[in-house]
Amino acid sequence: MGDIVPVSAATAPYSLRPQRNLILGSLLLLAGAGWGVLVWQSSTMDDETMGLTMGMGAPLFVATWVAMMVAMMFPTAAPMILTFARVQARRQERGVAFVPTWVFAASYLVVWTVFGVVAYGVAAGAEKLAEQSMGLMDNAGRIGGGVLIFAGLYQLSPLKSACLSRCRGPLDFILNSWRDGYGGSFMMGLEHGAYCLGCCWLLFVILFPLGVMNVGAMALITLLIFAEKSLPLGRQIGGLAAAGLVAYGALVIAVPDALPTMLS
Repeated sequence: MGDIVPVSAATAPYSLRPQRNLILGSLLLLAGAGWGVLVWQSSTMDDETMGLTMGMGAPLFVATWVAMMVAMMFPTAAPMILTFARVQARRQERGVAFVPTWVFAASYLVVWTVFGVVAYGVAAGAEKLAEQSMGLMDNAGRIGGGVLIFAGLYQLSPLKSACLSRCRGPLDFILNSWRDGYGGSFMMGLEHGAYCLGCCWLLFVILFPLGVMNVGAMALITLLIFAEKSLPLGRQIGGLAAAGLVAYGALVIAVPDALPTMLS
């Protein structure tokens, strides 16, 4: 802990700013590439691939999921990644052992990749169950409405609040979770990824009823996550989103065709 020298973005030495700009530019470039992949993938979808897995096998689904996480989560995780980078850059300037930023970012992405593997398994299993049960097929829209309501209620849960608190304070997280070395930085990325997953996992689950390749829904979710993590009124915005999800879910249960994936 004694070797950590916090540096805010506003007071960062001039020598650190080019590195900061390079990292931020790289994150935005990767996010832009991810959005490009998602838009292209969405354009290839048709009515025959409207299942939970969109007709994808596991490798393609997970690869698409990783592109989605890069597109949606790298911009929202940028403040945390940049804070880690600033601390490591100061350590490098002082001649103390440092770790490249990609180690932290890569382990963060590992958490979301594992979640994608789990999501594919659950989605594939649900599709098989639906094929064997007309009841599930007939009530798919209402089940989707229930998922939306659950996601809205989770927005107001203590677990969501606790995880969001860790994500809204990058410097506090770095100071309280610091570990030295490559292995330590990798574990820090995993820990941050776990808190981020705790914040946002249900916001990604609702993409299944809304459409996994629903680019408009992805964009709205990205803006919501960014607002929750970075804006002063983030918690209030999250509360409004909770009300909207519950209201929309109730509407879908009453009128299943209100769900995009149920429209003909």
